[in-house]
Amino acid sequence: MTASEVHRASKARSEGKRSAQRAAGERSSSGRPSGVCWLEGRIVPADEARIPVRDHGLLYGDGLFEGIRVRGGRVFRLDDHLARFAAGAKALALELPVALPDVRRIVLETVREHATPDAYVRLLATRGEGPLGVDPIPCGPARILCLVDSISLFPEEKRRRGIDLVTSSLRRPPPDVLDPRVKSLNYLNNVLAKLEARTRGADEALLLNAAGLVAEAAVANVFVVRSGELRTPPATDGALEGITRATVLELAHALGIPACERSLGRFDLFAADECFLTGSGAGLVGVRSLDGRPIGAGTPGPVLARLEAAFADACVSLGTPFDAA
Repeated sequence: MTASEVHRASKARSEGKRSAQRAAGERSSSGRPSGVCWLEGRIVPADEARIPVRDHGLLYGDGLFEGIRVRGGRVFRLDDHLARFAAGAKALALELPVALPDVRRIVLETVREHATPDAYVRLLATRGEGPLGVDPIPCGPARILCLVDSISLFPEEKRRRGIDLVTSSLRRPPPDVLDPRVKSLNYLNNVLAKLEARTRGADEALLLNAAGLVAEAAVANVFVVRSGELRTPPATDGALEGITRATVLELAHALGIPACERSLGRFDLFAADECFLTGSGAGLVGVRSLDGRPIGAGTPGPVLARLEAAFADACVSLGTPFDAA
């Protein structure tokens, strides 16, 4: 779809806005999902969005995504997310069907249609339709979807007291198998780690790499505070180069908190004064225990509190308002 086609589709999307919002409101009041989705030039209620069963994103996980937060009526670090999205597409040799400025417009229009100040954006690109068989060459054109909905990964009570981690028996694949810097649609490693944590009575999983070093949690980056220094694993140990993670490192520098990327083992979590997770979905959330053993005082700590306050301000200064071009 060209830029002019995106603009022409805008009128049709506007005409459908009232019905989509009415349907979304009805689902919200009934407790059902209330999201909206941009697909093939139209914004529709999320549960009415359809893709062909031969789309290789569905058949083989061939594609990538971005998770983006809307906080206080602003899309947080949208351009940074889009830059990572474009870089991931290049890594997968997946040609996006529209230019990046048009992807940006799609995100903002879909968020505007959802019409809530706090939401979660799932931007996806798939390889598109193709014949059965893993060969990506016959596929295409690539398909863009943008889903906007609410999200709540952890109840407020658990956020106040801190969440519980367990070490997963699974290992994060090394970069020469599947580079964690690409947010591919193949998330089975994360899904199974999360499933293991939940069935063991914990809130989240801690994933180690093949060397036994900390990679990340199932759906978030890991930070520890030890000896006054904030530490997080490098991408070379299997960590996603998270947008929220990068923001926390920047905020720590601005607050005068020593911070660095360095390899961590489970020992570093047990010996830490504080531990917390970061992610677009999770935000910043304290960790109170690992494998049933308390971390630090067993509650979210003062360094996290300082960073949370600074992060709330950053959501305003680093956010793009809905009506931005």
